[in-house]
Amino acid sequence: MPTTKTESMPQSNTQLSKELGQFLQRAEGLIDRLEAVLPTPIAPPDWSAAAFRWRQSHQGNAGGHLESVRHPHGIRLTDLQGVDAQKLRIEQNTRQFIGGHPANNVLLTGARGTGKSSLIKAVLSEFSALGLRLIEVEKQDLVHLAEIVDLIAARPEKFIIFCDDLSFESGEPGYKAMKSVLDGSIAGMPENLLVYATSNRRHLIPENFSENLETKHMPDGEIRPGDTTEEKISLSERFGIWLSFYPFDQNHYLAICNHWLASFGVSARQIAAARPQALLWALERGSRSGRVAWQFARDFAGQHGKKSPRKIAAKR
Repeated sequence: MPTTKTESMPQSNTQLSKELGQFLQRAEGLIDRLEAVLPTPIAPPDWSAAAFRWRQSHQGNAGGHLESVRHPHGIRLTDLQGVDAQKLRIEQNTRQFIGGHPANNVLLTGARGTGKSSLIKAVLSEFSALGLRLIEVEKQDLVHLAEIVDLIAARPEKFIIFCDDLSFESGEPGYKAMKSVLDGSIAGMPENLLVYATSNRRHLIPENFSENLETKHMPDGEIRPGDTTEEKISLSERFGIWLSFYPFDQNHYLAICNHWLASFGVSARQIAAARPQALLWALERGSRSGRVAWQFARDFAGQHGKKSPRKIAAKR
């Protein structure tokens, strides 16, 4: 009997090893399937970058992340023509911010193509070497502003959240998220963060004529807006600085054309001869704006064999 028991032991060990191998194989297969459906780990932001975009993950319920922009727009403050007052104001506010002094959130509103977005991009070009960073956030991602604030609150750099062409319809979730970050949450806005936003609407929300009927005329002669109007302006009031942009007249438009043509290396004689074409270009597009002037300069320079400058920089 003892001999029989001893002979059965190798068979038991062999069976056990076989079952263990099968279990490990099934476990590896299960892990492979789980890895296919689970969100991939998000790498930390590359803080050496000057500009970022917020990207929302589409993997399950995973959050978003900051994606570095490898080639930020190279426009300079000196490239912007016809908006000297606005340029001076935002430059001073940003200098205060970079220097660790109190500064305000900025709302840039007005006509399309007049340099609102370009001015914010130029601010980055001007101050990135001093530690300024820009984070572009799309309107649909504003609900994640609190996550962004948590990511950057302890960083030594100074951050501007850039919201371009911002407008809201009534009840949009991003509207309340923006209000909370600016001035409406129990958590204060960190000292290393400002919001610079552009919009074609002064109060960021459509305004209806019927809302004027809610206006109250007080006994002392005061005119008090209705509740709907008060709610609509409550977000724009959280921006300490409002900068307004207006359509350019013909002289301003031509000056911008001349500036960009010169940046492409077009001679003064050619620039003077291009005036009628520049006016026709604007007439065909129904707009005299900085964007239209830039597009004309690119077309003219290309037709005359000029090469794009390696860096967009003023040459006067």
